[in-house]
Amino acid sequence: MKIYKVIGLMSGTSLDGLDLAYCHIWKTPIGWDFEIKRSKSIAYDKTMESQLKNAIYLPATELLELHNTYGSWLGKQAKAFIDKYHLEVDFIASHGHTTHHQPQKGFTFQIGSGQHLAHESGKKVICDFRSNDVALGGQGAPLVPIGDQLFFGQYDYCLNLGGISNISFQKNGQRLAYDIGLANMILNHITQKINLNYDKNGTMASKGQINSYMLQELNKLEFYQLPFPKSIGFEWFVEKVLPIVDNTQDSIENLLHTSIHHITEQINVQIKLHNIKTNSRLFVTGGGALNTFLMDTLQDKLGANVKIIIPTDTLIEFKEALIFALMGVLRDVEETNCLSSVTGAKKDCSGGVIYLPS
Repeated sequence: MKIYKVIGLMSGTSLDGLDLAYCHIWKTPIGWDFEIKRSKSIAYDKTMESQLKNAIYLPATELLELHNTYGSWLGKQAKAFIDKYHLEVDFIASHGHTTHHQPQKGFTFQIGSGQHLAHESGKKVICDFRSNDVALGGQGAPLVPIGDQLFFGQYDYCLNLGGISNISFQKNGQRLAYDIGLANMILNHITQKINLNYDKNGTMASKGQINSYMLQELNKLEFYQLPFPKSIGFEWFVEKVLPIVDNTQDSIENLLHTSIHHITEQINVQIKLHNIKTNSRLFVTGGGALNTFLMDTLQDKLGANVKIIIPTDTLIEFKEALIFALMGVLRDVEETNCLSSVTGAKKDCSGGVIYLPS
């Protein structure tokens, strides 16, 4: 039995930093299995956070320059991780950082040049997992459902709460998944108004009250009425959400409280829409799973028929990095890692571009 030794790299829309997960992944007679052997998160400093956040406004030449320098930075972080723990690595699977995502116009772009990453790390790199699917007419997102299906298929729903909330589940013999809407992106934007990176455990949010006008405006966003498959990016947040949040004059506690009720209401709507069975289990990962008030509010809205399952902190924080490691393995063995039932593409594909170090 071959064990693939892979480092998964993930940088999400919440801009909280880079996740590195050193994973052992292997295939058994009944499917794929894994172990996260080492993991690390590297917080972005203010300069890099600002660069990534504002990358959507850069002219093409400056964006490409950032693409290369960020790729080199990723390579240096991966090499330091490898050297510190003396890791034996087959390759690195990197998501990069999404700066542009407009599948309706036929493009998505994740910065972090694979060639620069390979040269700096000295390891083979597989990256650019979304472009093949978009070229086939798909959303290029969400990609995590292939891991939900192969690693976590015992749960009725898999919910990820990163910058954006997305859900994945099996229905009528196929995997379905899509972006639900907002999650940590709006919460972190609000706390940054008072120079706080995030609201730990949702403590501030729990002290607030609902701003009815803001909640109504958020719930009216057109995206929530669109059929799936569907996905959103930072551009949507800037264009549609920021005007609502920034034009609402209220306390930070009330803005956070209202946002959490909005996030959980939209999740509840989608789960009730599919209503797979009684006594369903909802597997929750991503930074939002660590927000106690968010989880308590979600459970209240779901009711007793859906039980929230929260895994270990390691899996909460590094599930996406793990799944990109899996996607790299599937690309390396030329198996499907993008599901057309999820993205709406013409067909399933194996996404990812391979780069070798010099």
